[in-house]
Amino acid sequence: MPTNPMDIIIGAGEAVSGDPRACTAHLDAAEKARVAGNKELMFSEMRKAVAADPSNPDAMFYLAYALDLVGEEHEAMSLYERCVERSPAPVNALINLAVMYEDNGDFPRAEKCLRQVLDTDPNHPRARMYMKDVTGSREMHLDEEHDRDLAKRNALLDTPVTDFELSVRARNCLKKMNIRSLGDLLRITEAELMAYKNFGEASLIEIKNMLTAKGLRLGQGLDDAHRRIRKEVFDSLRGSGGEAALSKPVGDLKLSVRARKALQLLGIQTLGDLAARTEAELMGVKNFGATSLDEVKIRLQEHGLKLRKLEF
Repeated sequence: MPTNPMDIIIGAGEAVSGDPRACTAHLDAAEKARVAGNKELMFSEMRKAVAADPSNPDAMFYLAYALDLVGEEHEAMSLYERCVERSPAPVNALINLAVMYEDNGDFPRAEKCLRQVLDTDPNHPRARMYMKDVTGSREMHLDEEHDRDLAKRNALLDTPVTDFELSVRARNCLKKMNIRSLGDLLRITEAELMAYKNFGEASLIEIKNMLTAKGLRLGQGLDDAHRRIRKEVFDSLRGSGGEAALSKPVGDLKLSVRARKALQLLGIQTLGDLAARTEAELMGVKNFGATSLDEVKIRLQEHGLKLRKLEF
């Protein structure tokens, strides 16, 4: 609830410019008009008061409050903002402005106004109460935004591949690979697609062009997939003693220079990271051949681990 201007002492004499006496006279006339129920005259006198002394915070506050009550929020907010430009900023103007900012969903500005009050008076009851409201509203707003973004993202990822303008050959290949949605497609790499029989260069180019048009790319969803897969690998080894090997650095494998460089390019740092990858992912790295692949598989076996199998 905005602070009523009658709850503060009008101190027009504090103005540093304009005509303080004329301002005070118009404010008195505005108050008489308010008591008489003449709103049109009241607003007229309040505007004259502000015009007579544009820097008077009380005149601006009085008019801002009246405008706020009749729904003229834009002008009221502008006047409150002018009020708080003074130093020190009027507490009541800061609180009312904070309420307006909160109503408009501008939580950072609302919090800033209330923080100004609490910095000088940490126990100000109304400022503390409104700060709790703003903090709660802000958290709720962020949660709602997160939920909306997540819902949009999930809806996009759940789009069936049959909705895409792809050739019959490309669609059939994706279907046989159990790639049903856009999310499935983003979790697979170019190397994995090309490793599937009957999947040719033309189909790959077709799919890549389709994804590019949507601002997407193959393998984009692999980070989430690899985190999930690493957890699955860890869970599968839990209790067997093998899970301890997952956190070991790949340097412990003592691989050849070529194999180590390939793992670095993929961002593989631990044996758990490596066990979450497929043969096709490794073979997709430039200069990583069958010899390097065999080397990696043998070293992993020595630690009771193996590369992930790609299930079609």
